Amino acid sequence: MAAIILVAVFLAVLLREYSAGYSLLFVFLVCGLLLYGIAGEMGSLIAAIRKMAAYAGAEKIYVETVLKAVGVAYISEFIANIARDAGQNALASKMEIAGKIIIMTLVLPILAMLIETVIAMLPGR
Repeated sequence: MAAIILVAVFLAVLLREYSAGYSLLFVFLVCGLLLYGIAGEMGSLIAAIRKMAAYAGAEKIYVETVLKAVGVAYISEFIANIARDAGQNALASKMEIAGKIIIMTLVLPILAMLIETVIAMLPGR
């Protein structure tokens, strides 16, 4: 994979001399193909994490929420980096903020359960 990325960087630099637009499209294409290429490995990783969590007795809601949050973090970072490569720093910044808000929304039910547990443990309740 590292060799593919090195070749892609070299070709993107060469394309930039010809057309910045084509260079950017080429980078988008390579990034998409790389993500598609590792999708199978990501599926195996997620299955292994779920199996370990089940073996450890972790509740499914916690594992699924963590996996979703990590996925949102990776995707939002990926999109923000592409926006930065395109010179769109403001859009990249907004994508990072949106990713953080989505993660907080995902985690909110777990946070509510945690607060309820702490309140139930307080004396006089």
